[in-house]
Amino acid sequence: AIRISPNGRVCNYRDGAIPLPLLHGPHSLVERLMMQAPVILVTGSTRGIGAALAEALGARGAAVIRHGRKEAPGVVGADLGEPASAEMLWEQALEMAGGAIDILVNNAGLFAANPIDASDIAWLDGWEETLRINLTSAAQLSRLAVRHWQVRGVGGRIVHVASRAAYRGDSPAHWHYAAAKGGMIAMHKTIARGYAAQGILSFAVTPGFTNTDMAGDYLASRGGPGLLADIPLGRVASPEEIAAIGVFCALDAPASMTGAVIDANGASFVR
Repeated sequence: AIRISPNGRVCNYRDGAIPLPLLHGPHSLVERLMMQAPVILVTGSTRGIGAALAEALGARGAAVIRHGRKEAPGVVGADLGEPASAEMLWEQALEMAGGAIDILVNNAGLFAANPIDASDIAWLDGWEETLRINLTSAAQLSRLAVRHWQVRGVGGRIVHVASRAAYRGDSPAHWHYAAAKGGMIAMHKTIARGYAAQGILSFAVTPGFTNTDMAGDYLASRGGPGLLADIPLGRVASPEEIAAIGVFCALDAPASMTGAVIDANGASFVR
């Protein structure tokens, strides 16, 4: 079940952990590619959980391609609210990687209130924007990744950063967010069941509140410290904690874990 990719990387996706080069000190993306490091595209990786994930994966020796809404040094820019952006992001990342991407991390997300007393048009616009960024773009990228690995005749891994909202639901102003994350979990399970025999594996992480810029304003609006009473652990997660789980899924999780959903919410929701 060990496959050799066109650029020579050994891809043992079906049977276990991903082989990594032994790195000492900082190395550029090009240098890591020359060392045959696994190539990982991480969406939404300029801040929060995504930035922590990219940093942790890089520290493990992976060649990480970062994505953000706007282009910046070392960052592929793509506004995933635009229908064509996901495919453009994939093609640009593929070009940077020399034609082969090994792992996709669907992390990009939008968490914006959409109260039901907004105007009909504003509410629908808010719904569609969140669904497009949080679910549709992840579906587009996952499809492109699966087809890419099928054409190459190799396995691959997808890690989906979802939310406890997929199971527990969210606030009355966040129907769209909960629906998108619930859809992501259903999609993840479908991918895992559909392509495991081809060595294409899928994993999902469902964080609760995490100490990021995206969640900070919401936590404050819901009472800040008072909201922590709902978390038995007594605090929100750090981005680094969620990143550690994502790294495990991307690089270390045994193949038999494909289809798994890993909760990280301080026991605020226990399934």
